Amino acid sequence: MIYQKEKLDLVLVPSGLIVMFGYHLWLLYRCLNCPHTTIIGFENHDKKAWVDKVMQMDKNALSIPLSVLSSNISAAMVLSSICLTLCAIIGTWAANRSSVFESTLIYGDTSSSTISMKYMCLLLCFLLAFACFVESTRSLIHATYLISIPSSNVPTKSVELAVIRGGGFWSLGLRALYLALLLLTWFFGPIPMFATSLMMVCVLHFLDTNNMPLHLHRASEKSTGLRPVGRLVAQALPE
Repeated sequence: MIYQKEKLDLVLVPSGLIVMFGYHLWLLYRCLNCPHTTIIGFENHDKKAWVDKVMQMDKNALSIPLSVLSSNISAAMVLSSICLTLCAIIGTWAANRSSVFESTLIYGDTSSSTISMKYMCLLLCFLLAFACFVESTRSLIHATYLISIPSSNVPTKSVELAVIRGGGFWSLGLRALYLALLLLTWFFGPIPMFATSLMMVCVLHFLDTNNMPLHLHRASEKSTGLRPVGRLVAQALPE
């Protein structure tokens, strides 16, 4: 039987994607059941403590927390702009088809339909990353509104949800960029793509695993989820 190198794409590419998505399903399970063993859960723990302290600060001292959120918003906007620019570049490159990725040096399927599929998958990844970074920006901007409302009794949980949601979309955007990098190696053949997926999973496992114990932040009065002014007003109101 004559071996056809074009068949490698049908085996190695799905295998690499299964390895990548399987790892992220495992990571999602760990985040939901054992969040302290992941960097995402470790960071969310610190974000909750940060929001709790911010909600107790005086209004005149909120410039530092707002600048922290502003820096995160700026970073998300920069990455979203980069993703949108890359989408335009990929679209232009696909329209002016280059024969670089159709060379016989690439060990795999170099047909026109496969090349088009590669462009489409890469474009979808960058569009997904763009959407995630935009949603991250939206959530963090909403958090700045909640924090800066003068003399309000905004629940702490609402601010926590906005900040953690913004961080969650940020993480999803980064994962979409990792997937785009994986698909980019597919242009050089299914073997580099599969090898990259294995190496990427190993690197991500090292980066996502947390072995440090959670810092026990000082407990605060957050039973009502109100600011100090809001709690005094709530105590003064008749039941």
